[in-house]
Amino acid sequence: MEDKAFNIQPAERLGSVKEYYFSRKLKEVAQMNAQGKDIISLAIGSPDLPPSAPTIETLCREAAKPNAHGYQPTAGTPELRTAMARFYKRWYGVDLDAAGEVLPLIGSKEGILHVTLAFVNPGDSVLVPNPGYPTYTSLSKLLGAEVVPYDLHQENGWQPNFEALEQMDLSRVKIMWTNYPHMPTGAKAMRQTYERLVDFARRHNIIIVNDNPYSFILNKDEKLSILQVPGAKDCCIEFNSMSKSHNMPGWRVGMLSTNAQFIQWIMKVKSNIDSGTFRAIQLAAAQAFDNEDEWHIRANVEVYAARRARAEEIMRVLGCTFDTSQVGMFLWGRIPDSYAEAEQLTEKVLHEARVFITPGFIFGSAGKRYVRISLCAGTDKLDEALDRIKAMQTA
Repeated sequence: MEDKAFNIQPAERLGSVKEYYFSRKLKEVAQMNAQGKDIISLAIGSPDLPPSAPTIETLCREAAKPNAHGYQPTAGTPELRTAMARFYKRWYGVDLDAAGEVLPLIGSKEGILHVTLAFVNPGDSVLVPNPGYPTYTSLSKLLGAEVVPYDLHQENGWQPNFEALEQMDLSRVKIMWTNYPHMPTGAKAMRQTYERLVDFARRHNIIIVNDNPYSFILNKDEKLSILQVPGAKDCCIEFNSMSKSHNMPGWRVGMLSTNAQFIQWIMKVKSNIDSGTFRAIQLAAAQAFDNEDEWHIRANVEVYAARRARAEEIMRVLGCTFDTSQVGMFLWGRIPDSYAEAEQLTEKVLHEARVFITPGFIFGSAGKRYVRISLCAGTDKLDEALDRIKAMQTA
């Protein structure tokens, strides 16, 4: 049989994106660890604490049932949707119809994909915050949308500049991605910002998609949702996630809430992509949504507050400046002028102190002079990281 030379090429869309920074960098960190370098990772926001005991008990109990292992509804079990609606009423004061205005997700990344497929045609535009979560950009590019960054500035509290937005060509914009409390900067959600976003969406026929997974982390203030604004359901979609608030990143349980028509359109996409989440996970997630207030306060405020104090000291030793009012599970700091760019500092810290922190450029050009420290490490690890960085600075 004659041998044939094959020249298989990937789809052209792959040329528009790079491998996710953490996917690439963690391979390097793994190699360094294999060489015995014992890298302390303060880079990724993957909570290291467990979910509550009742959540785990529910998972084990339900998984042991012989009839729990079949396909589940793509729209989620009634128990989970009802728990999600109760969660929004309890914490945000937002009334949601569990049957028609709530949709469980296999994490927010899945939601970004489904919403974009449901509303954005190839060639349409999407507004993406700069700095902001990289997946807003990468998935939009993979799906053929034009990414239009809108810059956030420290001087404006990392809130949208509506005057600048009004000057942009919005004729082909279908979606505007927002994220408050903001990642990576830790800027707080503001009622005034949400009100202006709803007004902006209505006047320009744009859907606002607000990503809201950080409400409970180091936030002692009122929990805000864009859906609290009158009329927001008509033009807004809000994501929420159990990864951060309930220490369940590997469980892959998130949600979106909006009006029933939007849900139906998104379900057309979702029902053709996945076949529902394992029933035991859904019922355990419902239990987690109903956990007592005390558990959230202890896990999401007190524990992270102790870690935050260590992260602030690391920033000071590095000569970085930061806003002490930040919330969420990261600390965002501006690098000293002596460094040409953030990666120069993060590479020095990685290879000389064996501590992995994140350069801000991965979140957009507006982050190029910033670094981010994750609070998803115990105080012992943060103390050790601090000692190593102090030794590096005095070497």
